Amino acid sequence: MTHPIRNRVATAAAALLLAATASAQTPDLKQIMADPDWIGPPVEAAWWQLDGERYLARVKRPDSQVRDLLSVRVPGGEITRLDTDDLAEVDGPEVVYDRARTRALAIREGNLFLHDLAQDSRTQLTATGDAGDARFGADDTSALVRLGGDWVRVELDSGLVRPLADLRFDDEPDPEPEAGGLQAHQLDLFETLARERRQRIEQRRHEQAIADADASSAPQPFYLGKEHEPLFSRPSADGRWLLMSVRKAGADDGRDDRMPRFVTESGYVEIEDVRSLVGRDAPIPQELWLLDLERRIKHELEFDGLEGIDVDPLADLKAEQDMEAHDGDDPRPITVTGLAWHPTDAVAAVQVEAIDNKDRWTVRIDTGFEPDEGPATEEVHRLTDEAWINWSFNEFGWVPGTDTLWLLSEESGYSHLYTIDARGRVKQVTDGEFEVHDVSFGVEDDVAWALSNRAHPTEYDLYAIDLDGGDMTRLSELRGVESYTLGPDLERILVRHSGSYLPAQAAVLPIDGGAPYAATDTRTEAYRAIEWQEPRFVAVPSSHVDRPIWSKFYPARGDFEGPRPAVLFVHGAGYTQNTHHRFPYYFREQMFHNLLTARGYHVLDMDYRASRGYGRDWRTAIYRRMGTPELEDLVDGVEWLVEN
Repeated sequence: MTHPIRNRVATAAAALLLAATASAQTPDLKQIMADPDWIGPPVEAAWWQLDGERYLARVKRPDSQVRDLLSVRVPGGEITRLDTDDLAEVDGPEVVYDRARTRALAIREGNLFLHDLAQDSRTQLTATGDAGDARFGADDTSALVRLGGDWVRVELDSGLVRPLADLRFDDEPDPEPEAGGLQAHQLDLFETLARERRQRIEQRRHEQAIADADASSAPQPFYLGKEHEPLFSRPSADGRWLLMSVRKAGADDGRDDRMPRFVTESGYVEIEDVRSLVGRDAPIPQELWLLDLERRIKHELEFDGLEGIDVDPLADLKAEQDMEAHDGDDPRPITVTGLAWHPTDAVAAVQVEAIDNKDRWTVRIDTGFEPDEGPATEEVHRLTDEAWINWSFNEFGWVPGTDTLWLLSEESGYSHLYTIDARGRVKQVTDGEFEVHDVSFGVEDDVAWALSNRAHPTEYDLYAIDLDGGDMTRLSELRGVESYTLGPDLERILVRHSGSYLPAQAAVLPIDGGAPYAATDTRTEAYRAIEWQEPRFVAVPSSHVDRPIWSKFYPARGDFEGPRPAVLFVHGAGYTQNTHHRFPYYFREQMFHNLLTARGYHVLDMDYRASRGYGRDWRTAIYRRMGTPELEDLVDGVEWLVEN
């Protein structure tokens, strides 16, 4: 049945609240701190159905942990809550397209489906429930799918499923015995043992020869040793190569903490094992392997040629504390943060970071090497920061239909889009005192889409980016876009957006921008009826840096005379942003601000230095000074309140 969502999400608590807020006054503290079901569920995720005629929005069911799906008709906006029987006909949220964008692979409930967009048909390819990743092969006639921890190839015409490899983190059986060792001595003494060993080896070689001669055979075991354990991997488009991040086996066997639970169903104190204490376990170095699945050869990639990898950026600080610096004869340990194979060629880009978080390198790996040589690796970009490399803004990939890489970098002081062509020439595409992130591409090589706060540090909207000239076209003016998904036809864009008092909702935009339509509104009638106080976005002058401290100001309301008391709200979480037009993480605190202003208090909420959204220098201002810049900015906020 189709009907407005507002008629379906009001709960008993919200109904009781209606009477209490008939005059649209701020609710009391008890209501503010109640379960947020009374507000209405936010749209936690939204994704297109591949017929392009509707999208799905996932919302929490009131007074339940169950998530429901709302089906929204496009363009009309009619909303239907799907029943359990309807779920077998929906498309999953994880979708990848072929190069022509005529077919799509979608994962729903751990199973893979192939969609022919022109014929509007769907074929189920797996029913194992553990599909976690998928991509089209080099010629778009097959799919490479991760089932659990293993990669398989699915032939799209026949449906044949074949493992790419049989990887085993164990030692190869019957290795050559150590000369003069006990095993060699036993084999010399006992002819029966030597004969059985010879027969086992002969049998394995025979099975291997059969498998090599018969393409229909399953791959033979590829032994990788028991000294390491896998982390994540990605296959090349032709399925021959596999990049795999590994670490030493048992490297994370640190001590877990134990937490007592006193309020339990059993009535007895129950002990729960939880993660180790923050900062107690050292970071674990990683290695990157390139596996030749055809020849079953492991190549351990070396990064000792990366610029600056043998230099300890903390050497001076360590010397001051009589600590030993990193040995310059060895490269610093690294972690692998991303893998991206070219869509058609056996060429990959990887990002690795120094384990001290001071450097990030983007490396190009070419598999076109001679068998007696190692893989060709080329450093194409280095980002270095004396404070720390951000954990955000590390997106990268390939521009469609080209050999050009794209990536995000904070090297200019803000996260911007860069391209690197096949000759290694780096080009900064966007520029300015704003941030760019969440980059997407369609089928063209001259335009990208991204979220940015270009118009104002507090406003996040969707932009189209001209890769040639760097021009950015603002496509939305919602000021609080959370995420977006390009439509299957590349004519519309589905966005999730929110506001100061609007939990995340979904809406559709034309691809060239314009007014949103087919929108959700999951708020309850009771919450919507309240006259919330919109924050004023103010630029508090700083007495320490030549930039304002962007803040939200909630002035006292009511018939009050003379100076008013003030409350300074200090957001937590360190690197976060709270001065923005999105629905705040601190939504309860914001409602409490309303309670305070109704009683005659001013409230100021500041994005002091260390907050995100304002570039690299702002976020790293606390490096080796933690506590000082934040307090200085908060004192400036008090001075601003006194003066104004």
